[in-house]
Amino acid sequence: MNQSASAAAAPAQGPADPYALRPQDAQDPPTTFTGRLRHLGPGLVLSAAVVGSGELIVTTSLGAEAGFVLLWLVVISTAVKVWVQIELARWTILTGKPALEGYSQVGPRIGRVGWINWLWIGMDFAKMLQRGGIIGGTASALSIIWPIHGEPLSFGSLAIWTVIVMATTVLLLQSGRYSAVERVTVATVVLFTASIVALALGLPLTEFAYGLDDLGTGLSFMIPAGTVGIAVAMFGLTGVGADEMTTYTYWCMEKGYARWTGPDDGSEARARRAEGWLRVMRLDVGVSWLVCTVCTLSFYVIGASVLHPQGLVPEGNAMISTLARIYTDTMGEWGLTLFVVGAVAVLFSTNVGSTASVPRLWTNTLGLLGVIDWTDMKVRTRTIRILTCCLPPLWASFFLFLQSPVIMVQIGGIAGGIFLLAVVVAVWYLRTTEVDRRFRANRWLTGALVVSSALIAVLGVYSVLEVFGVSVGG
Repeated sequence: MNQSASAAAAPAQGPADPYALRPQDAQDPPTTFTGRLRHLGPGLVLSAAVVGSGELIVTTSLGAEAGFVLLWLVVISTAVKVWVQIELARWTILTGKPALEGYSQVGPRIGRVGWINWLWIGMDFAKMLQRGGIIGGTASALSIIWPIHGEPLSFGSLAIWTVIVMATTVLLLQSGRYSAVERVTVATVVLFTASIVALALGLPLTEFAYGLDDLGTGLSFMIPAGTVGIAVAMFGLTGVGADEMTTYTYWCMEKGYARWTGPDDGSEARARRAEGWLRVMRLDVGVSWLVCTVCTLSFYVIGASVLHPQGLVPEGNAMISTLARIYTDTMGEWGLTLFVVGAVAVLFSTNVGSTASVPRLWTNTLGLLGVIDWTDMKVRTRTIRILTCCLPPLWASFFLFLQSPVIMVQIGGIAGGIFLLAVVVAVWYLRTTEVDRRFRANRWLTGALVVSSALIAVLGVYSVLEVFGVSVGG
């Protein structure tokens, strides 16, 4: 039975259910650019979620290890996935179903759900290491500023700050409201994005200046020996990854894009509403892509310009202090405090994004497996709140055991890169079977999706072969 359909049949009482499509909730979309800007949000939440793990940790590490030579991969990894994200979000807005429900429709099915759902479950276990790395990175940054019971980055100080970070995140998100997530993540990512872009643009005025020759080398489409592992992780992490694409469909529904579009009654009015809200979504994705690209390029250029010439590669719990050299080497010791405060902001926003989104995905998975009734708003909300309290301690325990944020984030990135192939398969299946021809008639969008899917397939297969030790050329 279609879960969204049964939810739509529920009586209209209490607060509107963002996962139910009801005629009375339909709203006309804005018709001006300014009006569309006022309805942005899901993409900015997503930007906050990816900037901390991919851009701050992996991209800067890649720049430090490889220099400018992999700059081209930064551009590709941020641009190539956007079109798949748009296609998946379009399906969600038109059908009123989140991504995991769509994945369950792609055969062959294994039990109650499809093979892609089981792949997602496996990927999410790997992603727990990544989320532990984010919590650990935040705790490390705070330990540098305010060490507790010992030296900075001592186990005792890290453990206490880890508990504080977890508790603060859970308290902020206990309401379960999308608006709370949006406010926290957008404010923190704007703060850090402004500082990191300013620093990247100011580097030519320092001893770590870069020039056009460096940028030209970065567009030579080479992958130096010894950087494949971190390059694969960067492709999975930077820009919008497979898990962020999946999560984006839930944020689109909670923002209201699908609910305001209304159920598909076959009318022309509904089709026009859908076109209008799809335009808002595409603008939302575009702004998110711009933020991610600018941040990613800035982090990579900084790592390549400042850390690479000095042979500094972020490792273990010294990740934050190593990255802080970016600031201390260009602005003096006071730059350490500036960087660490900014690092706390961006890593904490990523932690908030993960803690808000993952419980929703697991709750939906439990609904698909028949453990709970996903269409019951009270049951769904209660389950999300329980998981919001239970999952962060699990993630943090991985960090306290391994204490290597960079490796933990890279493992999650590789898992995400593999899962991305499955998402592409799902997108094409759902587009073909459930999206009306009227909404897939744009040749430019279709062409971009074809190119995007092909590049993801090539780089994804390359990644899988390299990860499992199969040589694919010199």
